[in-house]
Amino acid sequence: MPRDYDVAQICLNGHVVNDFSKKYPERNKRFCDKCGAATITNCSTCKAEIQGGYFVSGASILTNYTSPSYCSNCGKPFPWTEAKIKTFKELIDEHSNLAPQEKENIKKDIYDIAKETPRSPLAITRFKKLGKKIGEEGRKLVVDIASETAIKLLKDGFKY
Repeated sequence: MPRDYDVAQICLNGHVVNDFSKKYPERNKRFCDKCGAATITNCSTCKAEIQGGYFVSGASILTNYTSPSYCSNCGKPFPWTEAKIKTFKELIDEHSNLAPQEKENIKKDIYDIAKETPRSPLAITRFKKLGKKIGEEGRKLVVDIASETAIKLLKDGFKY
């Protein structure tokens, strides 16, 4: 049985519109019905198709597809990932209870929390120390941005 990935259609805010845009083109939409943003099927940077749902010919399709954070072709963040990171940085700038060095560190660390790198454990440790100062909104946003491994490490130590 042939196996393959379809192409996903995702809005610029990260809502999955259709994870099987080629197999089921009748489900495609030019704009997201959740937020009104335009939809894309290709990476904005390298133009590669966004990897969508996985299917096996002749089998039923069951999926719990989620929008990817980074392009698997060029490694650049998708627009929704960039928007979340930018929002987090702006939120950090709003906190007057953070020292300038703390703000600088956590704004750099967000990139290592958002993807798995050798520096991720350090970034997560720093973030945990600042967790209360950042507030619930900041903690929720980081969990939304974080890689799967980072989420596991983040959940071990504070409630969000």
